[in-house]
Amino acid sequence: MSYNAIGQEQCQSFVGSDCGRKAFQHYQGKRVYKLNRLPQCGSSKASPPFSTQTMKSYRKLPTRLTHTPGPYGEEEEEEEDEGNEPALEAARKTPSLGKRWLGAAVIVGAVVLVGTFWVIRAQSPPSGPPEKCDVPEAQRFDCYPERDTVVTPELCGARGCCFLQSSQGGPPWCFYPPDFPSYALTTLNRTDLGFLGVLTRTTKAHYPKDVLELQLQVDLETDFRLHIKLTDPNNPRYEVPLEVPNATKKAQNPLYSLDFSRDPFGILVKRRGSGVVLLNTTVAPLIFADQFLQISTLLPSEFLYGLGEHRRGFLHHLDWTTLSFWARDVPPTESYNLYGAHPFYLSLEEAGSAHGVFLLNSNAMEVVLQPAPALTWRTVGGILDFYVFLGPDPSSVVQQYQQVIGFPSMPPFWGLGFHLCRWGYGSSNETWQTVKNMRNYLIPQDAQWNDIDYMEGSRDFTVDPEHFSTLPQLVMDLHKHGQYYVLILDPAISSSQTPGSYAPYDEGLRKGIFINNTHGQPLIGEVWPGLTAFPDFSNLETHQWWLENLNAFHARIPFDGLWIDMNEPSNFKDGSVDGCTSGELDNPPYKPAVLGGTLFAKTICTSAKQSLSSHYNLHNLYGLMEAKASASALIAIRGKRPFVISRSTFPSQGRYSGHWLGDNRSEWKDMYWSIPGLLNFNLFGIPLVGADICGFSGSTTEELCTRWMQLGAFYPFARNHNTKGEKAQDPVAFSPMARTAMKEALMTRYALLPYLYTLFHHAHHWGDTVARPLFFEFPQDTNTYALDRQFLWGRNLLVTPVLESGVDSVTGYFPRGLWYDYYTGSSLQSQGERVKLAAPLDHINVHIREGAVIPTQKPDITSWMSSGNPLLLVVALSQEGMAWGDLFWDDGESLNTFERGNYSYVVFNVSQNIFTSTVLHSNVEVIYITVDGLTVYGIQKQPQVVTVNGQEIPFSYLENQVLSMSGLNLNLNRSFSIKWI
Repeated sequence: MSYNAIGQEQCQSFVGSDCGRKAFQHYQGKRVYKLNRLPQCGSSKASPPFSTQTMKSYRKLPTRLTHTPGPYGEEEEEEEDEGNEPALEAARKTPSLGKRWLGAAVIVGAVVLVGTFWVIRAQSPPSGPPEKCDVPEAQRFDCYPERDTVVTPELCGARGCCFLQSSQGGPPWCFYPPDFPSYALTTLNRTDLGFLGVLTRTTKAHYPKDVLELQLQVDLETDFRLHIKLTDPNNPRYEVPLEVPNATKKAQNPLYSLDFSRDPFGILVKRRGSGVVLLNTTVAPLIFADQFLQISTLLPSEFLYGLGEHRRGFLHHLDWTTLSFWARDVPPTESYNLYGAHPFYLSLEEAGSAHGVFLLNSNAMEVVLQPAPALTWRTVGGILDFYVFLGPDPSSVVQQYQQVIGFPSMPPFWGLGFHLCRWGYGSSNETWQTVKNMRNYLIPQDAQWNDIDYMEGSRDFTVDPEHFSTLPQLVMDLHKHGQYYVLILDPAISSSQTPGSYAPYDEGLRKGIFINNTHGQPLIGEVWPGLTAFPDFSNLETHQWWLENLNAFHARIPFDGLWIDMNEPSNFKDGSVDGCTSGELDNPPYKPAVLGGTLFAKTICTSAKQSLSSHYNLHNLYGLMEAKASASALIAIRGKRPFVISRSTFPSQGRYSGHWLGDNRSEWKDMYWSIPGLLNFNLFGIPLVGADICGFSGSTTEELCTRWMQLGAFYPFARNHNTKGEKAQDPVAFSPMARTAMKEALMTRYALLPYLYTLFHHAHHWGDTVARPLFFEFPQDTNTYALDRQFLWGRNLLVTPVLESGVDSVTGYFPRGLWYDYYTGSSLQSQGERVKLAAPLDHINVHIREGAVIPTQKPDITSWMSSGNPLLLVVALSQEGMAWGDLFWDDGESLNTFERGNYSYVVFNVSQNIFTSTVLHSNVEVIYITVDGLTVYGIQKQPQVVTVNGQEIPFSYLENQVLSMSGLNLNLNRSFSIKWI
């Protein structure tokens, strides 16, 4: 048998395309079978799906078989003209495809089921001598991915694979031949949601404990979402305990169609209409062993995004890159697996449509990208559980992904303000003095944080009695000024003190909430406090223990938010103080390309026992489970929206926490890397994200910190944080010029908080991104596909930061259309071009997209003080004189305000020189907000009269076509209109 190794250039549309015809060319005259009817699963009258009784023989191969539903759901067959002699004659004359390794696939039958095709391909080797190892380099799939072995021809041959030495760092030397044995699809039945099939393997692959029989479940869950699941039907396997939607009926008009290859098994997912192949798993063998699962697919283009957490450009390069997924404590570094695991990608197709794929698997994993273009998934446990999202636009893909993993929670309003922290304040008084200095200079700040130096001996739920004795007074002062306090907690609990002297450990030991080693005793590692045990957050008893300790600590220090760090979990000892076992969980047959070379490097033994499963299965979920426990505890303690920032993350984390991008460095390149980071985490459904402004480690410079504060003012989550032993980098630590520039950037952020807060409402309710790449709004503009030095807030604000030293200008790309300078209203008409912008040290370029209404507010030094100030509405007219915007408003902290109806929602429209504000939903909070001013950009002719609700008012008009009016004093709770003539 040979694989349908179909190249990208042939596979833009399989059925009826050149690729489909070429696949037929070796099979003229062969028997073609049609499965007349698929039996219902479990029917006593069902015939074996491949039995000869249900097959019809054709004497001649048609150029194409199509099927359309008949009346009452019966299927009617339409056969294309069999007299198409030119096509058949061309097929007869086609030479062997041995050197092109396109594979030997033919569509031998099809059944239409609500627009979904089921196809079986009969296969036969091409004529002429086989040249199975003459495979193009880009299409070689690695047969010997082990990195601790020097692959030789003998080792490769022992696996039945091809060995051809190639360039260093390029394609694999040992790769699968087209006839490598795989699974065959032996039965396939219809179900209420799609299909249920059985795959069997008769020849074992080269990893131990092959699963020789698999169950294939394909559910057409929605028109936009397809669910493909491969499991062992005879032995239960670990599955990720993530709450996912349960489909109750099959999609009626899906955007996708399906083809199945019988032997070897493969699946093709195509976009209906365009026929673009989104998935094609026929290109390499499926392997499903106990601790090695692998599946490959072709990609429709080279434009691939997501797959985190890694430090890379936003657009992946398909140059034989391996990305590993294993939560790890390491400063962000290129090519390393970092703090979280997000096996989700978004792919752009050549026509600008987009789709996404999510592998719901929490085991150690790696993804290989190669220039075919193709992608290979490898994981060492669990099952293969895929979701495919059809979009078709990029924003819809992310929304559909979040319909599976859950939409992010709504943050408290104060969480969007400016946060300040450092490791190394030294004392609560020094921390307090920093806050006072910020107030003295009237620099906005909402929250003050402390790192682990507030603790006694770095132990959770303690306070250093000598240096942080005034911490309660500091927190009281913050609350008095409308500010908030956030403290750090590490999950590792000190275990070395005298029994009875440290209640968190004593109670945890008594309740049995710690992760155990294989002997059933608490696994002991080493973190900041010394010897430590690790809470098992997969155990609900641990959540209660966490709540009780937080509640008791909150009675002493009334904190407002939690910063959960070191939760990969991090361990200074590899595995434990006693090492790890020599068993298969700590030393699996295959080790993905993880930093350190072992799964227990700088974390706990993967053989460790947790309530739900082994740490081997749950490691990547540790940060998610701690975040869930922390958010729940904050709700119980404060009765308000929780604010949690976590280092380690997994899909659905946005429901419980935000994320910061880890221990970066005070370097210009780190400032750049933060942009791909925040764009990726918006793809991952965690929009509350940012990097440590000015850098965590190392010493910043005034220029770098000024530029970074300007960029950080546009992070969804904005915190300046640095390490101990370095000079201070809060705004008051710099010269008056730098301090003023930083203040102005923060004032711009605070003015835009109503707009930003509304974007978070969109994320919470619909799954929108907050910070997004330009191609989300301009998917037809290929110039935007690789841009990651600029980004958008929502669809309307374009941020173009300076990312280099010693410059006073920056070049940014402006997609086709009209753009307005946010500060002045001056217009920029672009045909889709790069534009050089002035960027002195006190300025960050921000532009408004035409057709937008941006709600802003007079800024103050805290979000609480700003929230009561009047609004100023900024209108950026389109070239047709139109604009639209909205505002979501509530009390900023109560739980589930949208779900309970305790909010206001106002829509703004501009058409035919009339601005209207329409209140669609109202609550008491909006009664106290007024609209003081309206500024309109892009009015080409000076108005003669401006009226508000029919009454003339004074106005001003500038030469750059900006109309302004102030002193309106309009209640936001009431609809109004403003007209200019």
